Amino acid sequence: MNDLKRNIAIVCGGDSSEHDVSMRSAQGLYSFFDKERYNIYIVDVKGQDWHVAFDNGDIAPIDRNDFSFIGQDGKAVVFDYAYITIHGTPGENGLMQGYFDLIHLPYSTSGVLVEAMTFDKYVLNNYLRAFGVKVADSILLRRGDSYDEAEIEARLGMPVFVKPSADGSSFGVSKVKNADQLAPALRVAFMESDEVMVEGYMEGMEISVGCYKTSEKTVVFPATEVVTNNEFFDYDAKYNGQVQEITPARMSPETAKKVAEETSRIYDILHCNGIIRIDYIITKDKEGQDVVNMLEINTTPGMTATSFIPQQVRAAGLDIKEVLSDIVENQF
Repeated sequence: MNDLKRNIAIVCGGDSSEHDVSMRSAQGLYSFFDKERYNIYIVDVKGQDWHVAFDNGDIAPIDRNDFSFIGQDGKAVVFDYAYITIHGTPGENGLMQGYFDLIHLPYSTSGVLVEAMTFDKYVLNNYLRAFGVKVADSILLRRGDSYDEAEIEARLGMPVFVKPSADGSSFGVSKVKNADQLAPALRVAFMESDEVMVEGYMEGMEISVGCYKTSEKTVVFPATEVVTNNEFFDYDAKYNGQVQEITPARMSPETAKKVAEETSRIYDILHCNGIIRIDYIITKDKEGQDVVNMLEINTTPGMTATSFIPQQVRAAGLDIKEVLSDIVENQF
């Protein structure tokens, strides 16, 4: 093993419903990384069990004092960098980032505040609205709050989306077409989160676009258009193939430019790091012009071979191996 290579941990797993999706992203990243340049290890984090998994099935526990482990040759391995691909807690809400800040280990995502904020859809929407980012109107309900279906309908109209405020992968999300369906939809959402957002429905084309920046460049990938026959881009559409993904999206050059500029602007407003993916709905205004509305931001986007980001990297004519090296080297 070349001791001059940087040791990189692909940190995956986590404690949410998305554990298995994260493990698939880790395998994708492992296949993408430049092994000539880096020593790559997969670190599975679940509850108190943090370990490195070796190819032969052996595991080595992580020493949480410094995030090191004892290799198969009996020598300690200390990491130079953590590539976080946990979807959900603790990798997408700032907890893991806080730990890495404490031990001074560079990592691939944004910092604690940005991770916590992008993980909470309601907080994020209201923060970015102040910067002129267009988002749907929404109402926040906390577990145990009383609510009035008629008031919600009067404010947001129907249909609405009911979403766990802090969660990903469309677990617990429902599209509600009349007020009678609100209570069961809220029950499902509260199984995933203590706070639930009821969000006004926007009719339009759903797209998703990735972006990363280094000290030298800004890269906004071609957008992916999401076409599904399901009621919305739900878990089955995302992970069980019930969707058509078109990259680049079928947009006018003007709208594509507007989306790219807004993506870059939001990245800068939040002072993001690494690859993020922003989901938008493109609606029409009264004059028939395209309006770019932000849905949510994913700071640890899926990285399987078929995920949006690898698709978009290919569509941009880039090599994902080089993209990942760009992101790692930007920290040093």
